[in-house]
Amino acid sequence: MINKLHHYSQINAYQFVTFRTLASVDDYLLKINDSTLNESNKQLHIDNYLDKSDKGRVLNSEVIPLVLDYCKTLETEYYNLICISVMPNHIHMLFKQNKNMPKIVQKLKGGLSFLINKHLNQKGKLWDENYFDKAIRDESNFQVTYDYIKNNAVKAGLADAKIRFYGVFE
Repeated sequence: MINKLHHYSQINAYQFVTFRTLASVDDYLLKINDSTLNESNKQLHIDNYLDKSDKGRVLNSEVIPLVLDYCKTLETEYYNLICISVMPNHIHMLFKQNKNMPKIVQKLKGGLSFLINKHLNQKGKLWDENYFDKAIRDESNFQVTYDYIKNNAVKAGLADAKIRFYGVFE
């Protein structure tokens, strides 16, 4: 398990959030987490590694629409969804938060765990306990984050990249 990160929560703030499957966490991720890199660089290394890792890849085929549909159902009570990318072992989201971040993440992970475990006929903990969040500072940061999420599956070379992304501007 990766050490807990500091989290920022402010109603009406735009947030970039990433969370990963528990089975994707391995020695490499633990090593990066313990490194002296700043949090943004750690997250970049982690994301790049997860894009290539075969560990914890359960977010595929018919699971993808389950994830997208569920995340859309939390609008507008929990957040205003801007975009989401469902990678095989992690999820990136950009949204404007309408509730405190811990409530949003608890609702996301809890609901998705129930749906995915039921669909895959499995039990147990699906998600790593931690998550990464970063408040969006300005319009330029918003655009860079949106583009990163939009292009993540394409950059990772996933054949089904088109169905893994949802964005309000598309």
